[in-house]
Amino acid sequence: MEQFDTLILGVMRVSSAGISREDIGIRDGKIAALGDLSAATATLVINAENLHAFPGAIDTQVHFREPGMEHKEDLASGTLAAICGGVTTIFEMPNTNPTTTSSSALEDKLSRASGRAYCDFGFFVGAATGNLDELSDFEMLPGTPGIKMFAGSSTGDLLVDGVDNQREAMRHGKRPMPIHSEDEKRLRERKGIFGEHPHVRVHPEIRDPEAARLSTERLIQLCEETGRPIHILHISTKEELPLLADAKKRGLPVTCEVTPHHLTLNADQYETLGTKLQMNPPVRSEEHRLAIWQAVKDGLFDVFGSDHAPHTLEEKAKPYPESPSGMPGVQTLFPVMLDWSLRGEMPLTQLTNMMMERPAELYGINGKGKLEIGFDADLILVDLEKSWVVSDGAMKSKCGWTPYAGRTLKGTIENVFLRGEMVVSGGEPLNLPIGQAVQYDWK
Repeated sequence: MEQFDTLILGVMRVSSAGISREDIGIRDGKIAALGDLSAATATLVINAENLHAFPGAIDTQVHFREPGMEHKEDLASGTLAAICGGVTTIFEMPNTNPTTTSSSALEDKLSRASGRAYCDFGFFVGAATGNLDELSDFEMLPGTPGIKMFAGSSTGDLLVDGVDNQREAMRHGKRPMPIHSEDEKRLRERKGIFGEHPHVRVHPEIRDPEAARLSTERLIQLCEETGRPIHILHISTKEELPLLADAKKRGLPVTCEVTPHHLTLNADQYETLGTKLQMNPPVRSEEHRLAIWQAVKDGLFDVFGSDHAPHTLEEKAKPYPESPSGMPGVQTLFPVMLDWSLRGEMPLTQLTNMMMERPAELYGINGKGKLEIGFDADLILVDLEKSWVVSDGAMKSKCGWTPYAGRTLKGTIENVFLRGEMVVSGGEPLNLPIGQAVQYDWK
């Protein structure tokens, strides 16, 4: 009789290929068997006939603020929020204080995460004008998924400005490079045209669609010139969509990300949410939101990412534009997009491809993203029949708020497993900070 550590019986297993009722056998942190395992035994047996099993979500864009800004988030609180939202792997961005722009800064983050992280992790190294010739070496260091580039300024002081510096950054390395795409020259030109303290509703006019379009057009040209794979983050405008579609049609190594807030929220909500809605690039009009949704349905986007970027309510209460850009989102990434799927906006198979399978493929993550034999037993058990109301109090982020408060979402997370260990039970986290650095198969 076959013996497992954990048996999940009668669950609906979700993949990009389809949904099938199967038993899942977990042994030594891996998926060891699939199919009819009713004759097997296990230390833990879960009857999951009313549940769906998804691979653990992979959020490839979070800002956990450590070191330097731990009052609003740290690696423990951020990864706890992640695991409670079904995110079992995160990639954290380099705009901390100090910035992650050296091997020693990367080692420091890896050390900080050890024994404190509730999910698995990787830390991007930031491109900066002073380290461009070292990027090829940095992207191959243990613990990093590669190099992040800010082509437009956002939170922090990481910026690679000008076409020559951006070209140079792309020339040093081969792994996909995630990029914040806004044109810095245009951002600076438009900064003062609405007066000293305008209403935050002008944020999408200051950081206007043309700033995003100009930058994305230039980055695609540099991709074609250098051959470097690029991954354009948080697309926010309808104007960028044909550029990306054309680049993909021509076979360029261009991929792109879309966030829940650009798919769910619109500029009307600046009147109610105020600076809580303030992000870079901005949440824009309903016209942009609908166009981006259509691009999701057309298959343009590769991945969903949260761009989790928390600030305290006190910081957000500052008058615009002193108020910082950014909102929390790692804990709501999977629930918000699952809700959209259950409301008929996209199939569960597409959700699983974009939030689990494709991120693992894009960044060469070993053993994650699929519920298949030999893969890490990272999985989410979800009751698709139940609904819940999002509240600030349910958020594990130190910032203590969410722009989705009051929203009813379909689908509740019942259990989360990380490498075979149950880390969330009955929707509540267990105190198991067992996160490890992700392994990659880049040579």
